[in-house]
Amino acid sequence: MNVLGIETSCDECAAAVVEDGRFIKSNAILTQIPFHARYEGVVPEIASRKHTEWILPVVKEALDSAGLSVEDIDAVAAVSQPGLFGSLLVGLTFAKSFAWARDLPFIACNHLLSHLYACRLESGGAGGFTGENPAYPFIGLLASGGHTVICRMDDFDRVTVLGSTIDDAAGEAFDKVAKHYKIGYPGGAAISALAKKGDCEAFKFPLPNLKKGFRRCDVSYSGLKTAAINQRDLFSKKLRDENEDIETLKADVAASFQEAAVEILIRSLLNAVEDTGITVIAAGGGVAANERLRERLAGCSGLKCFFPPFSLCGDNAAMTAGLGWRYLERGERSPLSTPANSRAPDFRRGF
Repeated sequence: MNVLGIETSCDECAAAVVEDGRFIKSNAILTQIPFHARYEGVVPEIASRKHTEWILPVVKEALDSAGLSVEDIDAVAAVSQPGLFGSLLVGLTFAKSFAWARDLPFIACNHLLSHLYACRLESGGAGGFTGENPAYPFIGLLASGGHTVICRMDDFDRVTVLGSTIDDAAGEAFDKVAKHYKIGYPGGAAISALAKKGDCEAFKFPLPNLKKGFRRCDVSYSGLKTAAINQRDLFSKKLRDENEDIETLKADVAASFQEAAVEILIRSLLNAVEDTGITVIAAGGGVAANERLRERLAGCSGLKCFFPPFSLCGDNAAMTAGLGWRYLERGERSPLSTPANSRAPDFRRGF
């Protein structure tokens, strides 16, 4: 079964065709980064307008890359939550219209579940991988600009949230620190690249100490973000009194911040392993592309860790199509009246 996936939850306009929930036939992504870079963050109005302009061309690109026609599509899946409301509406409305016009099954997908499904995709050259997949149950790590969640996955949609951020998401902290020090945009990729040139011990950043009332697997990034920004005084002192090069100092800040940010995730993940006895971890989301995070998890003895290829860590439609097929396999369909929702209200403990 060929499922056409549509993804417009934020600023990536994407369409993909996935066969039988696993094999990527195409994965087309049009990025809006050049349009948001001057603002160093996503502007919702710009994002939704670009989706309106690009949705038809990106779907055509996905079909052409797969060597398929409209008649070869068996079902349509699109993200309905969470995300920027205007952006979601564009992709969701297009997908519903496509499904209605062709009398095809339609599936509305949770964007967070899609990221946690990305490790299960394979490709013959469209950016996936061929290899072993994580068996259920496993510990899922979803880390992106908007969400940081640690959960137990017993099936593709059977999730128990063990911990989440109590303030900023991991990717959001990367973006804000990068913006403050003018390191680049998007912040996560810019810090990761610059950190390779820096000394991760040059600046000392505190790790959060969550008090009673929080879960052992919860994380917090607000304090780390504030501490990194407040290092500006030490940064200026080193620049002025110790005659250090500004680019070297930026690299040191990037490396030190990244090391602390990764340690926060590692600490909570190890708590999840200890609490559940599950030693398999699968990651998804933009922060899953961070090479230092991958290195640290690979170095944890007794754990088996799975990451999507870099091309499937960010927002893409292949993971949406793959997830949609699993619902279809179970005989489920979504009504064409399914609304867009900027939040994922059910993605909490016990979901």
